[in-house]
Amino acid sequence: MRQSRIIIWMLLGLMLLVVLPTASAQEFGTNWTATFFNTPDLSGPVVATQVGLPGINFNWGTGSPVPGAVNVDEFSARFTSTQQFADGTYEFIVTSDDGVRMFIDGVLVIDEFVPRPLTTNTFSFALTAGSHSLTVEYFENIDEASVSVQWFLSGTGTVPEGAVPVGGGEPVQAGLTAQVDGARVSGLALRTGPYLGATIIGVVTPGNTYNVLARNNDEGVFTWYLLDAGGRQGWSSGRFLQLTGDENIVPEQGSVFDTLDNPPDTGVTVRPRAVMNLRRRPSVRTQRIGSVPWGATVPLLGRTVQGGNFWLLVRYEGQVGWIFAPFVDVPRNLDAVPVY
Repeated sequence: MRQSRIIIWMLLGLMLLVVLPTASAQEFGTNWTATFFNTPDLSGPVVATQVGLPGINFNWGTGSPVPGAVNVDEFSARFTSTQQFADGTYEFIVTSDDGVRMFIDGVLVIDEFVPRPLTTNTFSFALTAGSHSLTVEYFENIDEASVSVQWFLSGTGTVPEGAVPVGGGEPVQAGLTAQVDGARVSGLALRTGPYLGATIIGVVTPGNTYNVLARNNDEGVFTWYLLDAGGRQGWSSGRFLQLTGDENIVPEQGSVFDTLDNPPDTGVTVRPRAVMNLRRRPSVRTQRIGSVPWGATVPLLGRTVQGGNFWLLVRYEGQVGWIFAPFVDVPRNLDAVPVY
């Protein structure tokens, strides 16, 4: 019986290769942390904290971001995250009512921390491939409150001019592109990482050409590719992609999952209903690093979602790894648990 249920869940996971929604043109990022203050200048004690936010895109109107804890007027907030970027020039779009300022890797890129009506600022910023820290500081004066931060890749190439292929060689002049194999699938999931269990954030479809920004073979079966899908970046399996060009011209790159080997506790625990394999990453194709016994109470550190909780990041006997969510008792309130 248990084996049959496992097979059913694996089939459902494969069916999720095809999803219906289209990818957004802009990127809001993932896994933001917000801290709120009941002052307009980020001073005084923190009165509320939110973690695992899927982006900064809030319109609180004349209400409070956290009713009962945060004022409706004269409050401030600091949003922080680390995001993965490919090489390129990005267009950032920041809208706020009232003030806002933004830092990228500690560099001040917007300084509009003043009372103002709803206003949009845009700017371009060049980023290298890898992780970059983003900080957004916001304050509300009176009346309406809202803040939004988006970005999209505006550069024309996926590989910087003169870049050298992995392993050496002549500088490259053209990028690698990919198309979905329409003879095999009608759509292919775009994910937060190069794993079957990573969160689905969009879809790529046949008939379109996508720039390839990076590659990763951590699963060890099929190479995954980081695609630019209309400004939204995500990972898709090379099993269902047709590539044009030499894949060696794009870098081998990790993902947000490589930063999660020792995350902080969230205060939330879960309990498996079966003996669970503990995996290094959220995929049955990755290394088994241990097991979690039936009925053990373990800290929940993170999760991926695909129509519901899909894989859970836990700590057991000092090891941090991923277990399959459908066989785990999970609390209803998971606001404190980030989604990856």
